[in-house]
Amino acid sequence: MTFWDHLDELRRVLFRVIGVWFVLAIGYFVAMPYLFDHVILAPCHNDFVFYDLLRFIGQKFDLTDEFFTQEFKVKLVNINLAAPFFIHMSTAFWMSVVTAMPYIFFEVWRFINPALYPNERKGVRKALTIGTGMFFIGVLMGYFMVYPLTLRFLSTYQLSSEVENILSLNSYIDNFMMLILCMGLAFELPLVTWLLSLLGVVNKSFLRKYRRHAVVIIVIAAAIITPTGDPFTLSVVAIPLYLLYEMSILMIKDKKEVPELEEEEEEEGVAKV
Repeated sequence: MTFWDHLDELRRVLFRVIGVWFVLAIGYFVAMPYLFDHVILAPCHNDFVFYDLLRFIGQKFDLTDEFFTQEFKVKLVNINLAAPFFIHMSTAFWMSVVTAMPYIFFEVWRFINPALYPNERKGVRKALTIGTGMFFIGVLMGYFMVYPLTLRFLSTYQLSSEVENILSLNSYIDNFMMLILCMGLAFELPLVTWLLSLLGVVNKSFLRKYRRHAVVIIVIAAAIITPTGDPFTLSVVAIPLYLLYEMSILMIKDKKEVPELEEEEEEEGVAKV
């Protein structure tokens, strides 16, 4: 194909992606009132699935701590006249972006596939598949575990008894989108590490050597994502991130050093001769 043929093909790919994106955005915009009540605002209610799980654990192991028995509910208020409309549009837009990612990766794969060698196709296909799956796992974990814990802690935290916490709609949505997307991106760690290893930036020995440093960084990152005081909430984020780090080590292959050793032995033999 000529350069202009490539541009025509790229234009068709962009049109298909934008078309799917637009259709999903319209669908989410129409269904947003239902999704907002039953999905986005679900962590605000006491019957959210994760809160029920915590209460079940507390009853099962006879735990009386408030963390497992707390009755929780958040009431949101709106202080901006145009906020509901713009949040309606932006939420539909971002939800369409997230759900369209598999199709976007598929179109990227179709576009670059003819230019790759067989071994490169296998690696790129593997990277796109793993990257998509890990992103959605991170999004689901952020929605069902990390964000509810963060919301429950921050909404009930009081600096003074004279100050009453009232959550605005803008604040809720901003934190909701940011934390869930951050968790989705955090689960891309194995893929990023694997790509860096292909570029020769990192290797398995390097990651093993600095494992202790990585644990400290992971704990700090977990503390930033979920600024709660209890170790359970910290471990909910830190343990999966550490497992992702170990998965990154397993995905990387060490470079074979045998040929280099053989060359050194040959040079030593020639020198002796």
